[in-house]
Amino acid sequence: MTRMLGRDPSPAKGARKGSFLTKSLRVRLLVLAIVGLTVGLAVGGMVLVGALGYALQSTIDTEAFKTADGVARLATADALPDPLPVAGGDVRVQVVDAQRRILAASIDADRLVPMLHPGELTEVRDRKGIFVSGQRVGMKGPVRVVAVPAGSAEDPQTVLVAKSMADVRHSVQVVRNILLISFPLLVAILAAVAWRVVGATLRPVEALRAGAEEITGSARGGQLPVPASRDEIHRLAVTLNGMLDRLESARSRQRAFVADAAHELRSPLANMRTQLEVAQRLGDRNDWPAVADDLLADTQRLSRLVDDLLLLARADDAGSGQRAAAGPVDLGELLVGVAERYPAPPVRVVPTGDPLWTTGERDALDRVLANLLDNAVRHARSEVTVRATGPEPGRPAYHVVTVTDDGPGIPAEDRERVFDRFTRLDDARARDAGGSGLGLAIVRDLVRRQGGTVELSDARPGLRVEVRLPVRAVPGTRGNDRHTAPGPVTAHRPANR
Repeated sequence: MTRMLGRDPSPAKGARKGSFLTKSLRVRLLVLAIVGLTVGLAVGGMVLVGALGYALQSTIDTEAFKTADGVARLATADALPDPLPVAGGDVRVQVVDAQRRILAASIDADRLVPMLHPGELTEVRDRKGIFVSGQRVGMKGPVRVVAVPAGSAEDPQTVLVAKSMADVRHSVQVVRNILLISFPLLVAILAAVAWRVVGATLRPVEALRAGAEEITGSARGGQLPVPASRDEIHRLAVTLNGMLDRLESARSRQRAFVADAAHELRSPLANMRTQLEVAQRLGDRNDWPAVADDLLADTQRLSRLVDDLLLLARADDAGSGQRAAAGPVDLGELLVGVAERYPAPPVRVVPTGDPLWTTGERDALDRVLANLLDNAVRHARSEVTVRATGPEPGRPAYHVVTVTDDGPGIPAEDRERVFDRFTRLDDARARDAGGSGLGLAIVRDLVRRQGGTVELSDARPGLRVEVRLPVRAVPGTRGNDRHTAPGPVTAHRPANR
């Protein structure tokens, strides 16, 4: 059952609950944002500190190797001065021979003990570097020592250059401290900005929720507020309003259907009650056979109306319910079987020749043809023609079943409206003998279930109804005479629908 739309008589409680839910979502989004920012900033800070340390160490190594290469050229030329010239007080230089004897040293370097132990000297002999304690060379902090080979092959020597890393460590520590202090402040600022941004982003969602809270079960419809921004929330609001419009339209159709069904059911019941009350008052003076005939006619009309309503209800639920088994149906044979229930004249069946096979529910197709013939017989002046033909040019996948009468027809502007339930034109209301306005509605619903279409056109004079049904190829059936529809047939009285 479609919900009616309107305002909630007590929206305050729901609004408070919705506001709490929105704040909760806002908090969750903020927490996720803060966690993401914190992780990102932490990783970025560690990368920054590591890159800074690596860059400063590379600078120290470059300067140390430059000094070592200059001293190595002097050692190779056997022109080492004593003491060795260096720039700055944070550099120590030694030149040692193969027996680790110090051949020359800078002014502040040790002239007796080499900077590196024998194993360390072997490890860095070929232009490599190593960290040693500053106490070993008389400097503060860790010291970076690099080695460059020098001298000749007969007299190999090694130039050792030590450079303090205290300034580098201090610079890295300063940057790390700055990041440790600034990151929490930056996270707090970003959290405040994120809180405002998330709040502004969720504000249209809260408006949608508040609008949905006001749409309840009263008779008046409602719409959700549409934000001015052309974003996903705007499209969501437009889509939801479209859904509400469709629900409101379905609710209106349902109410109209229920009202029409109640009216149609009330008419035969009122007739039956009136006839019974009159017959009861007249007693023995009443013509009881005539009363029985009238009551039977009203009962049959009521039964047909109930059957039609049940059929429409099943058609509405056909998408979710289980449909009857579909199989091959010969349209020519079906036309003959249905036309046998009507007198000839006025009903005339045009032979089909070869069988015309389609796939569908035989009972549903039988009901379609019966309803069309009922409608045509009620309004025809002298003749109703029924025929089935093969596919038309441009529509090779459909057979065509045509029911034509020579009655007053239907104006072009009303040919779509007559397929609505309980719709009867003024002329039909005046001349219709017991019709309920459901026949063509049932026809359209059943034809659509079979994968076909139905159209109305002008027969000049009269009305032509064309039903197109899918073609089914059945091998080995062509030429089978029992599927060929004969000429006009006669039968009993028509079904009054």
